[in-house]
Amino acid sequence: MATYQDVLVVLDPSQPTQKALDRAFELAEHTACRLTAFLSIYDFSYEMTTMLSGEERESMRQAVLTDREIWINELVEPARAKGINVHVKVVWHNRPFEAVVKAVTDDGYDLVIKGPHNHDVLKSMIFTPTDWHILRKCPCQVLLVKEHAWPSKGNILAAVNAGSSQPHHLALNNRIIRQAKALALMLQADVHLVNAYPGTPIHVAIEIPEFNPADYNDSMKSHHEDAAMVLATEFGIPGTCVHVIEGMPEDVIPRIAGQIDAEMVVIGTIGRTGLSAAIIGNTAEHVIDRLDCDVLALKPDSSIAIP
Repeated sequence: MATYQDVLVVLDPSQPTQKALDRAFELAEHTACRLTAFLSIYDFSYEMTTMLSGEERESMRQAVLTDREIWINELVEPARAKGINVHVKVVWHNRPFEAVVKAVTDDGYDLVIKGPHNHDVLKSMIFTPTDWHILRKCPCQVLLVKEHAWPSKGNILAAVNAGSSQPHHLALNNRIIRQAKALALMLQADVHLVNAYPGTPIHVAIEIPEFNPADYNDSMKSHHEDAAMVLATEFGIPGTCVHVIEGMPEDVIPRIAGQIDAEMVVIGTIGRTGLSAAIIGNTAEHVIDRLDCDVLALKPDSSIAIP
């Protein structure tokens, strides 16, 4: 989907500023999307009120919900005054990521916008287990917001795996580039492609004397460069905006994003969970913490099997 119609904006009352909400307002200025300012809350002192009647407990719970609704309505009032369509939704749930996923599943949002936490010690933006769960389990696109602005004439970086022949990677490459192009048109930005490819496997070079690392590197580089240029040509992206670099994606993508001062990186996430996530990992998760710009995470088409 190139444009968004219904956007869920996840708020965090522990933070002094609501970067996700500010970014959602900015997005709404470019498109006629409907925003829902969303908060999942749970007061653990509620567990200590079992001696109260059911009516008293419900009254306490409702008071907390009403207080948060008043706070959010105050936050969104300036945007409403500008004509932006903003709803408020506060739910009682002790697992925030489950509340977000349920809201998306129930109401069919196109996009979730969420901000990471400020980390006072490291003076950086970090992601929490809630963020990782949302990335892995949310059925729609997820935009994780950082501090980088969205200037016009900026750059959007589409991270692809051009060298893969697996159907889910091919489909995801196309989805990533289409979305990057649509956002670039909306924000008057340029699209760059980045593709990381692996270097020579050292253990093979050591164990097989006849193995030629130079030939292997040249072959691997040519394969990825040719595949990336095919994608660039298909989507009308200039060759000067294609970056094919040897290395791990978690090293290459942040480096190129910094070099071109990207305002956003569009990346695919397979969304593995459980044992496969622990063993194989999720590339997007390794990349995101090292980026200083917004990250839009997309999943493959659910109809395509993932090995």
